[in-house]
Amino acid sequence: MHLGSIYLIVRDFNKSINFYEKLLEMKVTSKNMVRFAQFEFEGHNISIMNGYFDNQNPELTIHKGQYVEKFDNLVAIAEAKNTNKFVLNFWVEDLEKERNRIINLNISDLVTKIKYVNNVMPYYYFQVADPDNNVIEITGQYTPKDGEYNE
Repeated sequence: MHLGSIYLIVRDFNKSINFYEKLLEMKVTSKNMVRFAQFEFEGHNISIMNGYFDNQNPELTIHKGQYVEKFDNLVAIAEAKNTNKFVLNFWVEDLEKERNRIINLNISDLVTKIKYVNNVMPYYYFQVADPDNNVIEITGQYTPKDGEYNE
């Protein structure tokens, strides 16, 4: 088995593309109308799917086979409450610099402070929410300031 793509079904296609172009510091690699957009980088794909496109443009998409509400009702999926059971994780060389870059982009209403967890080894990260409230975790090198994270 091989990973083809991870894609997010979104409410606002253009807003999501704008968010991920800024977050990933790259333009969309390919786009299928305003239905699907793909970011290809480092051998991985993250894609954005417009949850409303098929419903609003039935003449542009042909569906065949069994319809399964849970999987095929893209409008319901786009409008469903986000339960945060899915997290996109990225890593960077300089965690503090990346957090400042994302704050300065002003692309999210929620960017956490740098956090720390240790179960096998110290792990530093912060989180940011995308336009559909999907959680993005960014990890990387971080040197705590004096007294920070004292146990």
